[in-house]
Amino acid sequence: MARTIAWSLVGLAVLAFGASWLWTDRRGGGPGDPAFAAAFELTDHSGMIRTQEDFAGRWMLVFFGFANCPDVCPTTLAEVAAVMDGLDEDAGRVQPLFISIDPERDTPTALAAFVPAFGADIVGLTGTPEQIARTADGFHIYYEKVEEAAAPGGYTMGHSSQLFLFGPEAGYVRSWPYGTLAEEILADLKEHLAS
Repeated sequence: MARTIAWSLVGLAVLAFGASWLWTDRRGGGPGDPAFAAAFELTDHSGMIRTQEDFAGRWMLVFFGFANCPDVCPTTLAEVAAVMDGLDEDAGRVQPLFISIDPERDTPTALAAFVPAFGADIVGLTGTPEQIARTADGFHIYYEKVEEAAAPGGYTMGHSSQLFLFGPEAGYVRSWPYGTLAEEILADLKEHLAS
């Protein structure tokens, strides 16, 4: 029951994100202005402080999730790994980022044991609860702690599950909903890289 409620809230959050995106885009200066830009200051899974400026000039694939996620996060990270493999020589132009929404459990050490299993080029990011809240707010991401006795630590996380694409100057380009196949993401991404 708790899981059903959590995923219903995720659906509402995705709708809210869409409305927020339209509102932000309409109030922008003109056509082509990004709806929002990637902005963060977090710790990566090797313990280094990272910001969006560390990836300037590269496209960023950004996904929010948590290491104890039973299905959505591993599935999406596997799709991201497949996309990176499919990019071949263009892979160096794209940086995949996994941002934790569970700072209580997702320490840099925990992310170091989780994220590289999907691909050596994926960077896991975490931070204090305040840093995560600020980052999630900037990306229009919903997340919530959901009590679940059978889950590790007695809780799971409900969260938005789209995969974001940001351009070389960190401006929002597009997002794909959970369940979008790697082949489709790869085709879209290659079009953007070629433009």
